[in-house]
Amino acid sequence: MNKLKVAVIFGGRSGEHEVSLVSATSVIKALNPLKYDVTEIGITHDGEWFSGEDCLKKFKEKNFEGLKSVMFQTKPNSLNFDIAFPVLHGQFGEDGTIQGLFEMLQIPYVGCGVLASSTAMDKMQCKAILHAAGVKVVPYVFFNRAAWEKEQKTILADIEKNLGIPCFVKPANMGSSVGISKAKSMEGLVDAINFAARFDSRILVEKAINAREIECAIIGNTEPVAAPVGEIILGGEFYDYNDKYVDGKSHPEIPANLDPETAKTIKEMSLKSYKLLDCSGLARVDSFLDRDTGEIYMNEINTLPGFTAISMYPKMMAQLGFGFEELIDKLIELGIERFEDRKANQIVFDAGSDWYQKS
Repeated sequence: MNKLKVAVIFGGRSGEHEVSLVSATSVIKALNPLKYDVTEIGITHDGEWFSGEDCLKKFKEKNFEGLKSVMFQTKPNSLNFDIAFPVLHGQFGEDGTIQGLFEMLQIPYVGCGVLASSTAMDKMQCKAILHAAGVKVVPYVFFNRAAWEKEQKTILADIEKNLGIPCFVKPANMGSSVGISKAKSMEGLVDAINFAARFDSRILVEKAINAREIECAIIGNTEPVAAPVGEIILGGEFYDYNDKYVDGKSHPEIPANLDPETAKTIKEMSLKSYKLLDCSGLARVDSFLDRDTGEIYMNEINTLPGFTAISMYPKMMAQLGFGFEELIDKLIELGIERFEDRKANQIVFDAGSDWYQKS
């Protein structure tokens, strides 16, 4: 049997470059060499693509000696592999940009398409879509960096009136809690907005609620399935970058300690959100459960969640019976299935066709 040629792409230009290398290590280790020929492709912080022997190892060492630059052609599938497995978290990997490149080059790839990736990554657009469809989201205010520079007093007054203090401040387009902080005073709010504005030109401010962080892993294309939900037991005040990857004080509880009706509601809302954004392959849908009111709010959708040893997505999928290697196999299968389905779309329109003339 011919082996499938899989290109695992890691690194990238986002603030989650190092996390991507850890995820890629797990993915590559899980790719059965009897089934797959693996090509390692790394993208530097500057956006240069490299490949070659021990590429991942050299990226970890920040030593690119001996690696070869990856050259692109406009010819479809010029990269000469059967499917791409992007293990790129955050900007330029999870936001629809690299997915658009794969679409242009007619390369099958693992994960969500351009639309789902871009809208899920953009916290403001994601909330707007979910809210319009009747999915409850935490109250928020949004604005751009240019407005902040000109209208600080007006924006601060709007936040104080509609959200109150404390509140959370986030860059619209970042993952892994990069650039997120909790503002506990008006002075702290100014600092938090300036901090978030370093990472994106669009800023989101959310009402702070006394929340439990619940996560739901979903797999599938047209008929997605949700795993039993899990909970992040926080080690700090909120689930920030240090808590996720540095201090390690938080820990998962899978399945979450919830009453069956609440768990069912969260799974249903997660699946609805997944379908609304036209997700495919996989996603981790995160929600908040308000400890004081019992209200459930959709927080965000991660279309390329972490695949590290401590990542929630593979741990939750194990509850559905997927071992790590089986999970990787299934995601590759779903990527090829989605590619074949899209190939069935007619892209050339003939106004002189018999069908058009009859209609």
